[in-house]
Amino acid sequence: MLTVLLFIVGVLIMVVGLAVSIALHEVGHLVPAKRFGVKVGQYMIGFGPTLFSRTRGETQYGVKALPLGGYISMSGMFPPAKNGEAGRAASTGFFQTLVQDARTASAETIDEGDEERTFYRLPVYKRVIIMLGGPTMNLLIAVVLFGVVLCGFGVARESTTVGLVNECVLPAGSTATSCPADATPAPAFAAGLRNGDRIVSIDGETMSDGDQIAAVLRDSADTTLDVVVDRDGSEQTLEVTPTLSERYVVDESTGQYEEAADGTPVTREVGFVGIGFATETARQPVTAVLPAVWNNVTHVVDLIIHLPQRLVGVAEAAFGGGERDANGPVSVVGVGRMAGEIVSLDSVPIVDRAAYVVNLLASLNVALFVFNLIPLMPLDGGHIAGALVEAVRRGFAKLFRRPDPGPVDTAKVIPLTFAVVILLGGMSVLLIYADIVNPIDLFG
Repeated sequence: MLTVLLFIVGVLIMVVGLAVSIALHEVGHLVPAKRFGVKVGQYMIGFGPTLFSRTRGETQYGVKALPLGGYISMSGMFPPAKNGEAGRAASTGFFQTLVQDARTASAETIDEGDEERTFYRLPVYKRVIIMLGGPTMNLLIAVVLFGVVLCGFGVARESTTVGLVNECVLPAGSTATSCPADATPAPAFAAGLRNGDRIVSIDGETMSDGDQIAAVLRDSADTTLDVVVDRDGSEQTLEVTPTLSERYVVDESTGQYEEAADGTPVTREVGFVGIGFATETARQPVTAVLPAVWNNVTHVVDLIIHLPQRLVGVAEAAFGGGERDANGPVSVVGVGRMAGEIVSLDSVPIVDRAAYVVNLLASLNVALFVFNLIPLMPLDGGHIAGALVEAVRRGFAKLFRRPDPGPVDTAKVIPLTFAVVILLGGMSVLLIYADIVNPIDLFG
């Protein structure tokens, strides 16, 4: 029963975290819009029926039933049609009707006397600032949350303390659990390294963590090294000679073995001594935060670039029963499920569970930042692209002394918006279904 309650708590934490992130995203749009004098009729969190709302000044603030997004309603999002276009757009076909409906809805937000307080009349740079405000807010949230994880909770890393010493050398891919009688002793075991030894230095170079030690050992095959260890408070010097060994190459971005063209695992020759390191939680310096955010941004960008094939993999897993890619896309249902599973895991210390949930929220905000910058309507990036195109057009018109072409008619891309919404809806349905019937296995 307790496990179920903790699972629900984890899901609720993620739902609240997502709702707050969305609310702050919209604040990122709201504040500069009001600062630049645009009339904002609504500030809403969620979609569907309104649960409650309150009007302050000229803006209605409220919460809707489905906390899966949000919006602010700015006066005059689309410019009016140019002379001679309105009637043609209204009678030609379905998509043209969508364009005209968008213009009509935009015009209805403009009250008499407020014509100068419309979004489309703003200078380009102000429109870009307003539309960048939301994604920038998500980026700032991510920076703060990654700072909490890295500098507050810390991250697990391999320490300089030996946690495992193999007694013998086994070939790559071996599944043996004990050493055969004729096995070659592992270099570390033969040199006298023991569990609990803390490696202080190697050949006079001070060691700071297990990754540094492993790198030195890998690059020192058949070379005798002077390894200074701290054992029970006293330092001892041991001579360790890493043996040449073949090891599978692991792709750091996926955690999977790299494969050659024929599908066989790729191996390389490295130095091997046969030790493992105990892990420790270490707080990182503030300087580690921005690189961590950047790595997360590049991961999301790569995921979006390869989204079609990733979705094919999700569909195969959802309908064919294959294994989900741990680094693949997930829906809000999948994110909530991950949070619930971690929070309900008794074997993990509560501090580590909290760090995971905060890290998940940080990654979610990075995803919102990157996704909203895609230059397609109705995303923020679509409005930014429209404003930049307008700036270029007006710049060329001024350069060649031509008449001002006026604002870019972003209403004309409403059919594209319609298509994008359908695609996003289909993607969401697929991901939600996959996260229900075949979720990502966090512990696989």
